[in-house]
Amino acid sequence: MADVPDALSAEQIAEGLRGLPAWSLVDGAIRRTVTAPTFLAGVELVRQVAEVAEGMNHHPDIDIRWRRVTFALATHDAGGVTFLDLEQARLIDGLVDELTAADGAS
Repeated sequence: MADVPDALSAEQIAEGLRGLPAWSLVDGAIRRTVTAPTFLAGVELVRQVAEVAEGMNHHPDIDIRWRRVTFALATHDAGGVTFLDLEQARLIDGLVDELTAADGAS
């Protein structure tokens, strides 16, 4: 079994979230909700995030409600947010940026 990273302190999480303005700490996880231009675009975003998650062997909680997709990141084995969650949030932000660029949104 791979080593589990240590959970970050509240200060470390706050510092990490300074570079991730769309994310917030809620109930022990960092969360972001994205409104996709269409339901299928939201599902495609989830598929792309799933590929990233598989590559990292680190899987987010994902909730899809029509065009709204919510990602929640926490390292369950560590009992909180770790550097892996912050890194995955940055990667998700990149995918969201590609989605909004493809949609022509700003």
